[in-house]
Amino acid sequence: MVVSAPAQGRRRRGGGRGSGVEGRRQKGGEFGCGGGSEPHGWRHCAYSPNACMRRKRAPGRRNLGAEMPFLSVTIYFVSAVVRMVNDESQVDMLKDIGMGIIAKCDGLPLAVKVMGGVMLQKNRRRSDWEAVLKDSEWSVSPMPEELNNAVYLSYHDLDPPLKPCFLYFSLLPKIQLFNVHQIVGMWISEGIIHGNSDDLETIGHEYYDELILRSLIEPNTGYVDHVFCSMHDVVRSFAQYVARDEALVAGYGSQTDVIGKLNSQEFVRLSLETQESESDALEWMSLQAQISLRTLISVGNIKMKPGDSLEIFSSLRTLFVSHADSDQLAESLVKLKHLRYLSLSYTSISKLPEDIHKMKFLQYIEIAECKRLVKLPSSIGKLQDLRFLSLGMTSIKSVPRGFGGLTSLRILGGFPVHMDGSWCSLEELGPLSKLIELHIRGLENVSSSTIARKANLGGKVHLRNLVLICTSKHGNNGQLFKEQQKIEDVFDELCPPPSLDTLIINGYFGRLLPRWMTSTAVVPLRSLRILMLKYLPCCIELPDALYQLPFLEVLYIIKAPAIKRVGPEFMQPHRHEHLSAPESLGSACAFEVFECSSLQIINNMPKLQKLKIIGCPKLKVLEGVPALQRLELKDHDMQMLPGYLQDVNPKQLLIDCGISLLTCLAAGKFSPEWDKFSHIRQVKAYANDADNNIQRKWYVLYTRNPFSLKTNISCSAINQGKVMQGATAASSNFVFLIRWVSLFY
Repeated sequence: MVVSAPAQGRRRRGGGRGSGVEGRRQKGGEFGCGGGSEPHGWRHCAYSPNACMRRKRAPGRRNLGAEMPFLSVTIYFVSAVVRMVNDESQVDMLKDIGMGIIAKCDGLPLAVKVMGGVMLQKNRRRSDWEAVLKDSEWSVSPMPEELNNAVYLSYHDLDPPLKPCFLYFSLLPKIQLFNVHQIVGMWISEGIIHGNSDDLETIGHEYYDELILRSLIEPNTGYVDHVFCSMHDVVRSFAQYVARDEALVAGYGSQTDVIGKLNSQEFVRLSLETQESESDALEWMSLQAQISLRTLISVGNIKMKPGDSLEIFSSLRTLFVSHADSDQLAESLVKLKHLRYLSLSYTSISKLPEDIHKMKFLQYIEIAECKRLVKLPSSIGKLQDLRFLSLGMTSIKSVPRGFGGLTSLRILGGFPVHMDGSWCSLEELGPLSKLIELHIRGLENVSSSTIARKANLGGKVHLRNLVLICTSKHGNNGQLFKEQQKIEDVFDELCPPPSLDTLIINGYFGRLLPRWMTSTAVVPLRSLRILMLKYLPCCIELPDALYQLPFLEVLYIIKAPAIKRVGPEFMQPHRHEHLSAPESLGSACAFEVFECSSLQIINNMPKLQKLKIIGCPKLKVLEGVPALQRLELKDHDMQMLPGYLQDVNPKQLLIDCGISLLTCLAAGKFSPEWDKFSHIRQVKAYANDADNNIQRKWYVLYTRNPFSLKTNISCSAINQGKVMQGATAASSNFVFLIRWVSLFY
């Protein structure tokens, strides 16, 4: 599930049997894929002592990152490990060793961060920390001079099951975002995750979390729960170096001689990026010598000729093709007898093989955003090992009867609701008891609540993430009322289990939300952590039970124009259009409201840390948010800052507004808006250049202490209260402005 958010989700740290990290050792060597059915693995990279040489501190090593001041880098390291040391005496005992480790990192921020991840795994004993400081890997390793010792030491410290997962991540093309489900799916398909079949996804997520904890991969903070991560170039270079004998990674702009390497060496894993504009794009025939491939990842087009197929790659376990013309490959897919992972998202494919059931080892199928794909093969229900199926944003309107035979499914995305006489595709969901994530679309097509009950959502005890989507009905008032009654009855029967972690409702056009949301007595969603209510054109109130969710962390209300009250205490006519939360909603630490045109008041959310307000012009009151750390306002039409800013004191304020208001803010103390934002520690304000379609071209950056006010709006524009056509951030004007303004503070 991909949820964009300004919030950080709750993460689990590995440890013990539950983590899947300790105690799970792979067979067949450090990089082995183990398992009797997996004849080939990543060979153990045996480093000969004779090949090792003491590294000299070459000047070239300094280009791994800009050096930070010693104090800053010390704070950076301490912030990474302070969570594990609460006793002040222990901090003093370990301080000198920590400073020594920082010194060995040569002041490189990435190296310090990675070492912080290593130290998080260590006991709080001085001897354990000294062992890291004195580790010979600081000075002796088989790495080339341009690679970083700290990364090597961190890699060396990984448990054996984590090493191939880390190396595999480095193969993913940088141009494409890969979510955690895709990554874990590839790990499982490659056989580098071991455990009980029911636990593989859980173990994979724990490995993923462990790599984050060690700072070997970095979360994209625009999404909750670290759904997307990236790998720093230095870390990526190291991992690709380690895997160089078996894996080739080539992207556009790369200096790698791809054709030469493909002709001279056999690889087990191949990762390619191409651009459509490249006249010398790679030809499919150039891959034909790679008959030992287990993984083929390709983003972008590869030139194909009639007769080109996948048949030569009989050993493939993982095939990921994206943003390409791939319809020609469809017929030969069934030749890949050992394929476990098939992803063809954002491609031109129009059909899957009718005899897809012969691909009996398939575990993952991803065909999202394949607009030409209109139906699934009738035999797909026979894929007994299938664990993941993503159908979102395709033209598929129904699933074949017998789809319920996919009883191994854990994740099902984009499931379409379709009625055929008395039969409804929702019935096929009934037997799928192992689902942990489910997305259902087209719920407006369900004819009755009795049919909805057959989906048996409440019986899916493993379900953690649920997305319910329907399309709003329009028509005369009488017809709309009937449709509203029906959709309310249908949603009442789509009652999830109490274990639900994330709930998204999108496009619901009922007036009242489902019973199981309005009363925790019906279904106590006490585990709910993330709630998104999106595009609710007719919903008139939020449920009272919302304030009885003790673990709610992130709340979104997006385009709900009819909401006028929340909770019984605001039923009085003079208190309508009031969004409030008693102490029990205080567990929510992130809240986003988007285009809620009737919203006037937000208050009493004592633990709220992050708040984003987009396009809510009637909001007048924001109070009772003492823990607020970050506030984001976005409204390009607002003429002045809202007055409620004087009633809050976040550490950070981010503003996206029109150029007129931004120019006013640039005047600093001489602006009529000054008193609204001057008390806030840090303010960043931006405006777009609409004429040239440049996002956030203009800016005002303010820091309270030490005082700083920076802008790229010219002095003349500030004096005139507007930006002159073609005004730019001439350095002389900029310096003069800052010096001129600073004289008055």
